[in-house]
Amino acid sequence: MDINRLETARLFHRFGFGPRPGEFVNAVNAGVSATREKLFANSGTDSGLMNVPQLVLADLGKRPSPNDPQRANYSTELRRQNNELTTWWLDRMVLADFSLQEKATWFWHGHWATSIKKLNFALPMYKQHQTLQKYALGNFDEMVSAMLDDGALQFWLDGQENTAKSPNENLARELMELFTLGVGRYSETDVKELSRALTGIQVARSSGEVTFKKSRFDNGAKSILGVSQNFDRISAGKFLVSQPNSKRFIAERFWYRYMSSQFPLPANTNIEGAFESREIRELLLALASSDAMRDTRYELVKSPVEWFVAVCRALNITPSNLSKNSALLNFLNKLAQVPFDPPNVGGWPTDDAWLSSASAQFRASFATWLVAQGDLSPIENLTPGERVQKTADLLGVVEWSARTKSALEGNVKNSKRLILLAICSPEYLVSA
Repeated sequence: MDINRLETARLFHRFGFGPRPGEFVNAVNAGVSATREKLFANSGTDSGLMNVPQLVLADLGKRPSPNDPQRANYSTELRRQNNELTTWWLDRMVLADFSLQEKATWFWHGHWATSIKKLNFALPMYKQHQTLQKYALGNFDEMVSAMLDDGALQFWLDGQENTAKSPNENLARELMELFTLGVGRYSETDVKELSRALTGIQVARSSGEVTFKKSRFDNGAKSILGVSQNFDRISAGKFLVSQPNSKRFIAERFWYRYMSSQFPLPANTNIEGAFESREIRELLLALASSDAMRDTRYELVKSPVEWFVAVCRALNITPSNLSKNSALLNFLNKLAQVPFDPPNVGGWPTDDAWLSSASAQFRASFATWLVAQGDLSPIENLTPGERVQKTADLLGVVEWSARTKSALEGNVKNSKRLILLAICSPEYLVSA
């Protein structure tokens, strides 16, 4: 295996959403260091995102009563906004020039897994996306503070029900277990005490607006992880982030999603140390520069959204321009991954969970639909003898197995069939 090509492919598929036509070959020729430097360069203005229209969402307010004649129109507008929000983000993933930021935003969406199904309104989810986008490559301490003021997260985990007189532990538990520290790094007493620090929040469900009500806040001292003081939600969040276990946990989460869900974060790396100042970009750069990038053991299966976005980038497809928006969302729903709708607070699964026989059937139908609407000219304009290797170059595939290569060679005269087989191949579904 060409290790230079392997490392380049991982930079595209793991730290971004895959190459556009011509990008992979140019990157291989430029070398890994130059490619990584370009990937991590400060983006400035992202010209690709200039092609994504600004999303404007209205606060729909309280749902009309069942007998209100406006209820049907309200429900129609609610669905329209929710669908538009999803397609808008898919457009951003596909069209972004600075894929590192969009990919990191996608990671954080799975980390702070919040579902629109409970909120039901697009506007709070859009506001959460803006927060995740802002801090995706920034400081984790600042991100946690911002997320504890996020209406979607607060409502999702019942923060608005957490008062001094009637504590609710949902947000406190997940804040420690899933967001900052990890399993086994806190006690039940810590959960109870932290929940007291998180009291006082009210959320306007339709807008995601958060207000602090002093009368609902527990103003007494709280003892968290052995430290006693009058914590509130912001000071408690900062305290959790400052813990060594937080540094370890976030490094582990990035390793799990970017490098390997099968092998633990090695102890003999500087990956965890790169997160000492809680700067997310530095952690990602340490991952992208590590020896693990050249280790063939660390395979990852693309999730349905990652696969879809990569196909769109390779075939010059803009999601909002596809023939039927409802068909797109239906395909993603059948593959069990729709943006803004994770299955639970733990987020989406990884690897083999995406490789069931049922998902293979849906993916083949999805792929056929996409190829029919894609730009195949980078392959169609080649002689049949060139097409198999050039398809690997187009898609950012390291190399074809003998079995896949044989199947592709049998279809070199039919470019649609060739690309269909390639984007459904194990070599493309798995980020080598």
